[in-house]
Amino acid sequence: MMTTSDALPVEAAVSLDDRTARTPVWRAFLRPVPAAAAVVVAASVLAAVFAPQLSALSDNDPFTYHPEALGPDTAPLGAFGGVSADHWFGVEPGTGRDLFSLVVHGARVSLLVGIASTLLATVIGVVLGIVAGAVGGFVEKLVEVATDVTLGFPFLIFAIALSALFPLEAPRALLLTLVIGVFGWPGIARVVAAETRVIVRQPYVVASRVMGARLAHVLRHQVLPNVASTVIVYSCISLPGRISAEATLSFLGVGVLPPTPSWGRSIGDAISWLLVDPAFLLFPAAALFLVTFSFNILGDTLRDALDPRGAQR
Repeated sequence: MMTTSDALPVEAAVSLDDRTARTPVWRAFLRPVPAAAAVVVAASVLAAVFAPQLSALSDNDPFTYHPEALGPDTAPLGAFGGVSADHWFGVEPGTGRDLFSLVVHGARVSLLVGIASTLLATVIGVVLGIVAGAVGGFVEKLVEVATDVTLGFPFLIFAIALSALFPLEAPRALLLTLVIGVFGWPGIARVVAAETRVIVRQPYVVASRVMGARLAHVLRHQVLPNVASTVIVYSCISLPGRISAEATLSFLGVGVLPPTPSWGRSIGDAISWLLVDPAFLLFPAAALFLVTFSFNILGDTLRDALDPRGAQR
């Protein structure tokens, strides 16, 4: 008589062995570099959430002008962009707004747009990828055509044109999220579709279909759990690109509008003051670099930790 263990597919047994031998995921983040990256990411998220409280610590906000902190040429008074006990990162040239407040409030827009657009692109890509890989045929060809068209579309030109069409009072953060998210799904859709094509051909999936399991049941209970780790890793790795995309659009002047703080817009404004006051560029650029670099480190660490071959390395 065949026992339950004998009936298990070879693939399932190998998967169970790998999971048993694999080091727990959280241990991968105890190394110095991933731990430091996690601290930077956590600090940036907390700064975005508690931006008003952090600004209040220095008795400033990002919307108050401080002309007394500017010289006759509207450049910040004092060394290093006007850094002082009242203005920890100095002040913005031309307006005198507190730069520390601009940076912590700018994290709200950059992280919100980056995370929200990544979630949107992930949902679209996973749904289309799973459907294309599982159904195949005409549906798969249709998704492939949509993927090629989206990848071939000039993203920056479309974003600039769309920004010009929308009224100024339209919520720019929402517009950026939709544009970046809608154009960001092809990559993950291709990866998920390729994995789904392999999974639906596995013996245990074929057996489920033969025994009468519906396609929706197979996708929900057998396909989706098997592609979940890939989706998580891909989303973490693509998140820095989404944050940079928001910064790029704001840098070009088609992102959030003043006086709303944004790292990309602060960097764009700092270019014209680079020879007069380079400190204005330093803090927003450093914040953007540290956050995107840390997310990349976390994505790479998560990829290595979830790799089923990691135990053999």
